[in-house]
Amino acid sequence: PVCSMGNSTSRLYSVLAKTLSSGAVSQPQDCLEQLDPARLDPIDPKDLLEECQIVLQKRPPRFQRNFVDLKKNAASNHRPIRVMQWNILAQALGEGKDNFVQCPMEALKWEERKCLILEEILAYKPDILCLQEVDHYFDTFEPLLSRLGYQCTFFPKPWSPCLDVERNNGPDGCALFFLKDRFELINSANIRLTAMKLKTNQVAIAQTLKCSETGRLFCIAVTHLKARTGWERFRSAQGCDLLQNLKSITQGAKIPLIVCGDFNAEPTEEVYREFSNSSLNLNSAYKLLSPDGQSEPPYTTWKIRPSGECRHTLDYIWYSQHALNVNSALGLLTEEQIGPNRLPSFNYPSDHLSLVCDFSFNQDPDRLL
Repeated sequence: PVCSMGNSTSRLYSVLAKTLSSGAVSQPQDCLEQLDPARLDPIDPKDLLEECQIVLQKRPPRFQRNFVDLKKNAASNHRPIRVMQWNILAQALGEGKDNFVQCPMEALKWEERKCLILEEILAYKPDILCLQEVDHYFDTFEPLLSRLGYQCTFFPKPWSPCLDVERNNGPDGCALFFLKDRFELINSANIRLTAMKLKTNQVAIAQTLKCSETGRLFCIAVTHLKARTGWERFRSAQGCDLLQNLKSITQGAKIPLIVCGDFNAEPTEEVYREFSNSSLNLNSAYKLLSPDGQSEPPYTTWKIRPSGECRHTLDYIWYSQHALNVNSALGLLTEEQIGPNRLPSFNYPSDHLSLVCDFSFNQDPDRLL
């Protein structure tokens, strides 16, 4: 049952209430037609966070994660840009295909798991949000986040595995959200990645934004590369294709770039080396949390399947190190916080950890690469 929000706020939460109480599968166009009259009403994020917490009152409290200050005495004359990267776990895959043997099905219920996802987003207040495995875009994320002030873009996989699951909610894909009061959209490209000249099932979104405060342009991209062991060369080819596209969009790195994604690749893989050694002069932001600034975190995903326990580093936030500074990064969950049954769980909604970084523009925009 959905808790009453009281007369003053009940209309504000009509979208959340509908998606909480409805078990029916909604087609995107139906959903948009139903919700359109209320879509322009803004939502106060604090109120929505409280509403999520009411739904989640029987679950354990959200994990405490702290930001690590990475500034090297680099003063900035503008507010940092907070970027959040997260594979949120497609609902159809979590319930129907991924087989998390230590995770109770009760923990995967969309009515509550959705609120855990929203709670995490609302807690960190990203200016830009990059998501993978989004299969509830039209009935949840687009209606709610647009009313929180975000401009929303979705690009589904052509042959999403979600469609093989009975009572699915449509295909999963990548989604990109940015706050309209902070950025202006200059250009947007939906990219279907190729490998060995063949179109693949993996996609990317790349958008050139203008920062309202500084007038500076930058490009933000989100992607999700092919999964599974044995597909390393395929991922490498997809990475090369994405880099070629991004070189064109950024005019050969004249426009600063941030690339968020689940690369499904450990740092030992070829696709990681391609991004590290690219002429776009990219660095991986989460390396900066390591003592020497050269090592990725020990894991960004940790789960138990019938085949065994999987602990991998697959998720990254790449950035133009000549043009951008990383002011801070959100620390990862500890092994103790994650617990022996690993992810997802009653505490945490996805099998991947969210990554969050605060960026500022380099004070010398004309600095050479």
